[in-house]
Amino acid sequence: MSSSASSVEGDAAGEFTEVVIVRHGETSWNASRIIQGHLDAELNDIGRQQAVAVAHRLSKEVKPVVIYSSDLKRAAETAQTIARICNVPNVVFDPALRERHIGDLQGMTLQDAATERPEAYKAFMSHKRNQQVPGGGESLDQLSERCVSFLYDIVGKHKGERVILVSHGGTIRELYRHVSPTKPLHGKIHNTSVSVILVSDATGRCIVKMCGDVSHLQETGVLENAFGGDKTSA
Repeated sequence: MSSSASSVEGDAAGEFTEVVIVRHGETSWNASRIIQGHLDAELNDIGRQQAVAVAHRLSKEVKPVVIYSSDLKRAAETAQTIARICNVPNVVFDPALRERHIGDLQGMTLQDAATERPEAYKAFMSHKRNQQVPGGGESLDQLSERCVSFLYDIVGKHKGERVILVSHGGTIRELYRHVSPTKPLHGKIHNTSVSVILVSDATGRCIVKMCGDVSHLQETGVLENAFGGDKTSA
């Protein structure tokens, strides 16, 4: 995969929509390894620095026509920072880009969840994609359906253009799984990492151009043991 983002060039510009996907900046709950889900944690100071760093990186690239973001605070603030620095006036907030709802486990550490909510913990850790989490939680299939449907909706609206999505670790992993079903995603999707996919306007065919790049965080750093961004992302 490419190590840096660039615009779609040449004839491909009219055939593919370029979707830049950014995970939100770090929160204190990420650092404390607390399951966030739909709970509305804000960015911490490091997360705000990361948002500025990714925004400056994106400001050097082709300007997007619009930024779409989860309406949860950690994503919304990241998106607003990108919009300000990239001079993009149009930010659209949509719950379809939210993290997976984790039901009874939201607000708990995974370690505490295992002992205090064993049924919900077992469901969350299950490999069954249709397994919902007790307490109103979503299955992976439900998460995938809402975020993939959103992806194709925006591609239909912005054919051949460049758009930015600001979302969450679990949501981004599901988008990657749809785009690249034969190549499992290894490693984490770190806070403010950048992934880029090309989606054919005519056929819906997807190409992974970049996945999880954090080269813009050399000064800010990446919290390797932060919760989220991997298979237990939330």
